[in-house]
Amino acid sequence: MPDHTSRPVPKPDIYVPTQPFWQGAREGRLMLQYCRDTGRFQHHPRPVSIHNGRRNIEWREVSGNGFIYAFTVLRVPGPGIGGRLPLRIALVELDEKVRILGNVFGKEEDSPQIGRRVALAWDHLDGGIPYPAFRLVAEQEAAGATP
Repeated sequence: MPDHTSRPVPKPDIYVPTQPFWQGAREGRLMLQYCRDTGRFQHHPRPVSIHNGRRNIEWREVSGNGFIYAFTVLRVPGPGIGGRLPLRIALVELDEKVRILGNVFGKEEDSPQIGRRVALAWDHLDGGIPYPAFRLVAEQEAAGATP
């Protein structure tokens, strides 16, 4: 029977150098690849820019703030899901105009909605390794008001 609680950490630097992503996560910073030629971010990591096919890319920190572009709710158990259902997963468009997939934290009754603001939070894989996730932002916080 498979272990549904194990959440293994992907091995860094197998196909593409990803060490800056993992180091940033350990420091509480979300690092993504940036194309120096086009001034645009990309995710997931690749050996070349998705914008122009060149290797003129570097790692830069992003805010982690954005909005829900699309989402789903996972209700079926599987590897790494143990005790976490229902699991809300969203494709988030960051303010830096790049999309990233992640879990969404919040109260059970507070459901994600397309267009809803989110902020960076951290989930944890095996060994306590941080991995980017998101939390729903209160309407007052999204409007810049003091709660």
